[in-house]
Amino acid sequence: MTFTHTPDQPSPARPDASDRRRWFALAIVMTAAFMDLVDVTIVNIAIPSIRRDEGASFSQIQWITAGYALAFAAGLITGGRLGDIHGRKRVFLVGIGGFTVASAFCGLAVNPEMLVASRILQGAMAALMVPQVLSIVHATFPAHERGKVFGLFGAIVGLGAVSGPLLGALLTEWNLFGLEWRPIFLINLPVGIAGLILGSRFISESRAPRALKLDLVGVALVTLGLLMLIYPLTRGRELGWPLWGYLSMAGAFVVLAVLVAYERRKSARDGSPLVELSLFRVKSFAAGIAVQTVFGVALGIFFLVWTLYMQEGLGWTPLRAGLTGVPFSIAVSVAAGVSVQKLVPRFGRKVLQAGALVMAAGVLLYIWESERYGLGITSWQMALPLLVMGVGMGLIVAPLTDAVLSQVPREHAGAASGLINTVQQMGNALGLGLVSVVFFGTMSDRLTPARIGPAYADAFQNALGWVAAVLAAIFLLMFALPKRPAQHVEGAQEEDRVEEKESALV
Repeated sequence: MTFTHTPDQPSPARPDASDRRRWFALAIVMTAAFMDLVDVTIVNIAIPSIRRDEGASFSQIQWITAGYALAFAAGLITGGRLGDIHGRKRVFLVGIGGFTVASAFCGLAVNPEMLVASRILQGAMAALMVPQVLSIVHATFPAHERGKVFGLFGAIVGLGAVSGPLLGALLTEWNLFGLEWRPIFLINLPVGIAGLILGSRFISESRAPRALKLDLVGVALVTLGLLMLIYPLTRGRELGWPLWGYLSMAGAFVVLAVLVAYERRKSARDGSPLVELSLFRVKSFAAGIAVQTVFGVALGIFFLVWTLYMQEGLGWTPLRAGLTGVPFSIAVSVAAGVSVQKLVPRFGRKVLQAGALVMAAGVLLYIWESERYGLGITSWQMALPLLVMGVGMGLIVAPLTDAVLSQVPREHAGAASGLINTVQQMGNALGLGLVSVVFFGTMSDRLTPARIGPAYADAFQNALGWVAAVLAAIFLLMFALPKRPAQHVEGAQEEDRVEEKESALV
């Protein structure tokens, strides 16, 4: 008896040449994932330089980061489905090519408006590129090898978190060829071109046997609802909080209600909604989505105001600001690894709740040190609160996805995973929008040079107070998560056993 493998289940028996090809393919898609991760963190550190050099307003610098997050969030699920329908390799190559072109537009931007538009395009292209990474891994590697591959992926994520701010700081500080901040985007060009050429040669094409249809109306409604909410938040302060802004924010919830009604009809009609609403009947998933969204809000607020505080308020160079963040990045990476491997299997949900409390404690310690040392605070004095915050964040980010998915039916695991990533990016975009309220909203429109430092320090402390409150809310929401999140490695082991049996029958 013989067994024919689908493209999503490659045969474990492979010749050496094929084995080399798939490891080359892995290196290419991992590089693309690294490029996306770095691009998110690399921009934050250069934001003050961009604001000064381009004369960007506060709302424009918010949209340089929020525009990317919003476009990325709105397109993630659709990007994954496009790969399932038209081929993961094809859509990946379109994504990485578009990302490279958008990076060139960012680096060559002649004004803040062009930079914001290019960043939105960059986020949309990332939404095509990033979902294909794990899909290509799944289609290329048998289950018994995926543990090793996902371990490498985790290392890449950690490396991106550490290297992004440092690379951004160095490129901005060096002012290569007099280009100031522009090399943080232009560095993507050689990487993207190499990925495009090598990817077309080494990545094997694959499609889903039963791909869901596109839901472009759902994408439009999600994007419209978020724009109606975030745009007035970012522009409201500059425009004096006009009436249309409040009406727009209220209308956003009407649009989201229309989305829910439409998704119900779409699900009944063809079974391929953008959002699988039945997932929200699973208690752990509904609570986990709330945690992911609110956590994204906290991160969106913190990282932007932190950068502005160090460079605009304290007058630090990009390099000093980037080096100051190294303890935070290392703490996140180490704590994430320990939480998944050692702590969660033994203590379950309590690890995530401890992470929220530890991170909140680090935020409160940061507020206290900022008040105590004032504008004379040093990088070394910031190291302790950043370490504490990093440990807390690491205890949350790595095990949270498993906790959210632990009670989700297996047939909906893919849809649930896509939705988790989407809402985190949406929360991030919302947090960046709220910076106008919790940070810029506390500062006067006209600051004398002597008042800039104290005003930024006060605004930073106010914003961190909001972050601490959000983390307290996350702690409470986590009580709805299962006490013992399932470890999905078991599913991979079971799939491995099935593939071994199939291999024996060939």
